[in-house]
Amino acid sequence: MNGTGHTDPDLPASPPGEATVAVVVTRDRRELLAHSLKLIAAQTHPVSHLIVVDNAPAMPARDVVDNCPLPHTYLHSHHNLGGAGGFALGMLHALTLGASWIWLADDDGCPADEDVLAILHQEARVRGLDEVSPVVVDIDRPDRLAFPLRRGLRWKRSRAAIGEEFLPGIASLFNGALFRSSTLDVVGVPDLRLFMRGDEVELHRRLRRSGLTFGTTPRAAYLHPDGSGEFKPMLGGRLHAQDPECETKRYYTYRNRGYLLSQPGMRKIGALEIIRFGLYFIAVKRSPREFTRWLRLASQGRKERFFRC
Repeated sequence: MNGTGHTDPDLPASPPGEATVAVVVTRDRRELLAHSLKLIAAQTHPVSHLIVVDNAPAMPARDVVDNCPLPHTYLHSHHNLGGAGGFALGMLHALTLGASWIWLADDDGCPADEDVLAILHQEARVRGLDEVSPVVVDIDRPDRLAFPLRRGLRWKRSRAAIGEEFLPGIASLFNGALFRSSTLDVVGVPDLRLFMRGDEVELHRRLRRSGLTFGTTPRAAYLHPDGSGEFKPMLGGRLHAQDPECETKRYYTYRNRGYLLSQPGMRKIGALEIIRFGLYFIAVKRSPREFTRWLRLASQGRKERFFRC
């Protein structure tokens, strides 16, 4: 692992408790990364330091990061850590630099405008939050949510549908989320074993059980490619099942879901999950074979057999 840029400096002077380190995980998406870093650097609330974790790339992005005007550290991992491990590495490195706040971003998304970080800090200060997230919207249609949001039995798909009030206990954690450093002392960092898919849900589970205060502010938005197509509606949209098109994503989604449903705080919905996916695969897709595979991968996750595909 190699570092470059302004590595391991003292963070520049900031108002007490406001030194913010941005952590971005990337892999072979140089153009998207450059666009994301441009908007991170333009924030009206200053970013004290940028950490980019380049995850086993075929095309390293060292030069892209060096072109960013922010003080930065480039971490080139020669082992593919996945999204979970990449964020864990970046978050831990941010703590070693003395960050008061850690701002997380993936390379395929970006802040909607230059005031996103300022709004997040303001919300955290006024509401006494330990973590705060912006609304994640479709980069091509910002009036739509990039991922559907469930409230009770209803799924919200538009920004207007969620309203303008603060949403306590709801957070997208890898797309513009802002954490106090002390929050990570309580909830930890993403689990490397999950690699991808479910790592954000698992961290959210820990955050919810910790008793810390967190949520989403509709006052700020983070742009991300539409991910709602994976959520297949059933019973007139009252239920959904996540079914990715990509075989690799499907493997990690199903396996990691099995692990998640075996953890404290999520066990009660385990039986419902079997019914829901059974309904989807057998009644909607008419594919008992796929349901059998889902059961096998979910069982693998429950047994903590985290082999990579």
